[in-house]
Amino acid sequence: MTRWFYLSIVLTLLAFAGSLYVCQFRYDDLPEQVPIHWNIHGQPDGFVPKSDVFLTFLLLPAVMAGTLVLTLVLPWLSPKSFEVERFRGVYGYIMMLVTALLGFIHAISLWGSLNPQLPLDRLLIGGLFAFFALLGNVLGKVKRNFWIGVRTPWTLASEQVWNETHRLTAWLWVGVSVAAIVALLCGVPVAVTFVALMVAALYPILHSLLLYKRLERAGKLEATSLSDTGTVA
Repeated sequence: MTRWFYLSIVLTLLAFAGSLYVCQFRYDDLPEQVPIHWNIHGQPDGFVPKSDVFLTFLLLPAVMAGTLVLTLVLPWLSPKSFEVERFRGVYGYIMMLVTALLGFIHAISLWGSLNPQLPLDRLLIGGLFAFFALLGNVLGKVKRNFWIGVRTPWTLASEQVWNETHRLTAWLWVGVSVAAIVALLCGVPVAVTFVALMVAALYPILHSLLLYKRLERAGKLEATSLSDTGTVA
């Protein structure tokens, strides 16, 4: 276990503690219909009765706990030649980022349930961009695997396509995320930055296809036998 796994445990326990605190000590401050979901404009569009909110508040912490289990299980499930062990430190860091993102969303939801009038759209989208920036910062160190990264048929089929796609994706996610956070602080509409997020998330898929086909036409794809992928040749 790495220090990132222990940090994930702490974040998960804090998420459970936050839910218990609101239900135990701030229950009377909750509205009769508690908001649990907000649209792109920061307006609440999903509610649960106050009497049923406890189980709802435990949902994201439970997902965080599930992420802890996956952090331990996925390396064991990885097939030969796609082992997570080759980048175990980065893997632990990325799984911690996923846990932290869930914890951030949970904290915002708890805050919003106590203050339904707050526009949470900028804070939520800003947190997503911070996540993508931190993820992009280490994405170039991720080796071919079935769990993390830009996992398309073309990146999984070619080490070169995987590496080049992830180098581009790393720069793209960090650059777009930092620019979007600055834009949010300057008052740019959330919808505009959300479109930028979707483009940054989806473009690497197209890039991996185009790169694979270009290398294929040029006869530069590395030869990969079935035994290299962990199957019987």
